[in-house]
Amino acid sequence: MDNPLRRLDLNLLVTLDALLVEHNVTRAAERLHLAQPTVSLQLARLRDFFGDPLLLPGPRGMRTTARAEELREPLQQALAALAQAVTPSTAFDPAHSQQTWRAAAFDYSEYTILMPALDGLRKAAPATRLAVIQTTPALVARKMQQGEIDLAFLTDTEAPPELRRLPMFTERYVLAGRAGHPKLKRRPTLAQFCKLEHVIVSSDGGGFHGVTDTVLAEMGVTRKVALSVPHFLFITAVLTNTDLVAMLPSRLVHGNAALKVVEAPIEVPGFEMFMLWHERVHRDPAHQWLREHIASSV
Repeated sequence: MDNPLRRLDLNLLVTLDALLVEHNVTRAAERLHLAQPTVSLQLARLRDFFGDPLLLPGPRGMRTTARAEELREPLQQALAALAQAVTPSTAFDPAHSQQTWRAAAFDYSEYTILMPALDGLRKAAPATRLAVIQTTPALVARKMQQGEIDLAFLTDTEAPPELRRLPMFTERYVLAGRAGHPKLKRRPTLAQFCKLEHVIVSSDGGGFHGVTDTVLAEMGVTRKVALSVPHFLFITAVLTNTDLVAMLPSRLVHGNAALKVVEAPIEVPGFEMFMLWHERVHRDPAHQWLREHIASSV
């Protein structure tokens, strides 16, 4: 049986991968350090080989054909495996590495995952750098594919299914207010809970309904949500300076002497946190070391 790879220059597959990432011949040429006419010629050869135009002119650069979309994922995996096969295997030396890592994390995962790992990371790999980046969960997979992010920390409902993942922990919610809060001397009843003034985190920017409200609605009752904020850590400052209360992940308030934490009178579903990464870096020794260090620190 004829092997189609015998009729194809494998460098053309590297060019195709760059084109599928950039959707632009000029940017792909810059990415590959090639002249634009060279990439245009290689695209013509790729079209002839696959019998498909692969990329077509569009209003915002080039758009991929259905055949090109079919090629995207297996091509990435094949190139990553090939790069791994031809790259000499060397052990990662954290003590002398000058690696720069980029992790996508929000304030909750910064505090509960990255913070516990940071001191050990600085001691074990003092010349490395870590950039913490905020982005939307919907963009994480694409940014990893393009090499813009090394790791991400998301909940089970947010994690893109195509990424590698490792469970960090399962979180639950508790009721928190300032230390000495007159209404939190003991676990409140459901009626007392609903009369308290609550603050919630709204990732969509200003919403006043959360998972707690969904549970309450199923029970036929409502609570008073007086404040909506975009970040978890701002809530802790609000709680210590007001009589507002909040349903918060337990790890966020554990050990905070400025807060009073009690069990809520309702069961609110928790969530599982995952560490995520792309197939491209799955076998990279430096990346493996970083993942293992973070996982062991939580």
